[in-house]
Amino acid sequence: MEYNSSRDKMVISEYGRNIHKMIDYMKSVKDREKRNHLARATINVMGQLNPHLRDVNDFKHKLWDHLFIMADFDLDVDSPYPLPSKETLTRKPEPLQYATNNVTFKHYGRHIERMIEKACELEDGFMKDTLVKMIANHLKKSYLTWNREDVTDEEIAEHLSILSDGKLNLEDNIKLHQTSDILAKNKKKKHQGRQSGKSYSQKSRKN
Repeated sequence: MEYNSSRDKMVISEYGRNIHKMIDYMKSVKDREKRNHLARATINVMGQLNPHLRDVNDFKHKLWDHLFIMADFDLDVDSPYPLPSKETLTRKPEPLQYATNNVTFKHYGRHIERMIEKACELEDGFMKDTLVKMIANHLKKSYLTWNREDVTDEEIAEHLSILSDGKLNLEDNIKLHQTSDILAKNKKKKHQGRQSGKSYSQKSRKN
């Protein structure tokens, strides 16, 4: 009896042992025309074994690439597509370039800093004042979401000034949302989130 532990490791296990054996046999066939015929037949079987590949663009191309990969790129047949190379398969991807922008206050994030930059470009007037107040309220909401300690409007005004390099300032008569109201809304959202999670879990168990 032949055990899996004594067999060669399958390169792409989704196709099964028989497909790998067909490819090994194909490599031993000396007649090129017969090899081409076997290759096309094997591709058809591979497509039937993995119908999900039909949803992939150029799924036939994918099957031919898999054929050469399982043959360890040592298969002399006529492919309708460019032959893949082992170097391309094993080549490491280029490292991703991450943003290097330093965020002054991490709990506010980079997006709010971009909003502040846009607000600084506006001309003085009602629109700018309205946007500055909206940003300040958002700063306070974000602060209380990520920090347990209380924060005063004066502290938020100071943060706004720092983030805008002194270009945006809250007027003394401006009152931001009450801390108690923000915390109550945050608590309500957390409670609703937990309730939604419980309801989903209960429905999943019933189904």
